[in-house]
Amino acid sequence: MFAGLAERLQETFKKMRGKGRLTETDVNEGLREVRLALLEADVNFRVVKDFVFRIKERAVGQELLESLNPAQHVIKIVHEELTALMGGSNSKINLAPKPPTVIMMVGLNGAGKTTTSAKLANLLRKQGRRPLLVAADVYRPAAIKQLEVLGGQLNLPVFMVEDSRDPVAIGLAAVENALAGGRDIVIIDTAGRQEVNEELMAELEAMKEAVGPHEILLVVDAMTGQAAVNVAETFDKRLGLDGVALTKLDGDTRGGAALSVRSVTGKPIKFAGVGEKLDALEPFHPSRMAERILGMGDMLTLIEKAQENFNTEQMVKMQKKIRSMDFTLDDFLDQLNHVKKLGPIEQILGMIPGLGGMKNLKDIQVDEKELAFIEAIIKSMTPGERHDPERVLNGSRKRRIARGSGTSVQEVNRLLKQFEKTKKMMKQFMDMEKTLKKGAKMPKPPFFG
Repeated sequence: MFAGLAERLQETFKKMRGKGRLTETDVNEGLREVRLALLEADVNFRVVKDFVFRIKERAVGQELLESLNPAQHVIKIVHEELTALMGGSNSKINLAPKPPTVIMMVGLNGAGKTTTSAKLANLLRKQGRRPLLVAADVYRPAAIKQLEVLGGQLNLPVFMVEDSRDPVAIGLAAVENALAGGRDIVIIDTAGRQEVNEELMAELEAMKEAVGPHEILLVVDAMTGQAAVNVAETFDKRLGLDGVALTKLDGDTRGGAALSVRSVTGKPIKFAGVGEKLDALEPFHPSRMAERILGMGDMLTLIEKAQENFNTEQMVKMQKKIRSMDFTLDDFLDQLNHVKKLGPIEQILGMIPGLGGMKNLKDIQVDEKELAFIEAIIKSMTPGERHDPERVLNGSRKRRIARGSGTSVQEVNRLLKQFEKTKKMMKQFMDMEKTLKKGAKMPKPPFFG
């Protein structure tokens, strides 16, 4: 996500280090690189021009902020302007004063409208809502079946009318069904087309007129770049959008759509699709996205993901185990499975401050199949072996475990070595915590390769 843009911007900031004051020449040289980086990222030309002008206006001639070096000064300005460019703050769904809230999902075929409808229902349910999914794409039977399957996977109801060719009638019947069934959110998956045309728009306008949605959300593929922005402009003129959901943002290394759509259309990006799984839809936070682009990480999103997937009681229990050094291979496997729930490992690493800005982070390939081998090795051990591998395991036992897990003795040894390193690392963190509580000077943190 934004890999090319992030790398170019961070290289530009490095060149500014060591200067005592930002002169106009310094700023012009840096902004030329910023301008090129944004244009290469497929950001709208008008947006780039205005963006660069605002940065120059703020940076030229300003005294450096106390304790900040020039590069940090520029990063601060760019961060604030990037945040403003993408909308300033998180925009939420418009909820009806009296339920149900009707959300109309619109967009072209292939943008991910049906999947995003299911993901949004899943996200809103986590927030305590009771959503109803509505299959109103009467032209594509596969879309109706797809929504039905996704609803089944999420254990959410899907409203459909067999053999109906009238999407407006389906929408009206769905709202009545939601009222009768106590559903407070109605998400209507409408039909799309290969391209914007009069027939599609007329049908969507009729749906809007009849159903009176509280939210019209356009789903666009971030990887289409400027085409996504043009689609958003067209839909907004005819329907009056309330927001945009950008899909496939995790595969968009340029980021042009994310940086252009708010500025060009005036409509906020409300959600970002960052993966294929049904929980891979995030509320779009402009400030956090700007931090990711600038390599500053995104700890708030990482914490929110952890809170969703980690049980507090389990965490307290785990801390006690670590303090008493009673951390077993069962615990190790349990923690790995929790981390897997947070999302792709590379994505998680990118949210950690310092790692997100590493030039070689994009080259880190974490083979998630490796986690399956780790699980197979641990489950091939006896309870006693898992509890105290250092004391119990010998050569013959390791050979038996390797055969049982379909791996090699070398892989078993590598896992055991990794486990011992993890235990030591955890002990170091606990020692650091004790030191801080005593008010002593913070020790140097351990270096992890």
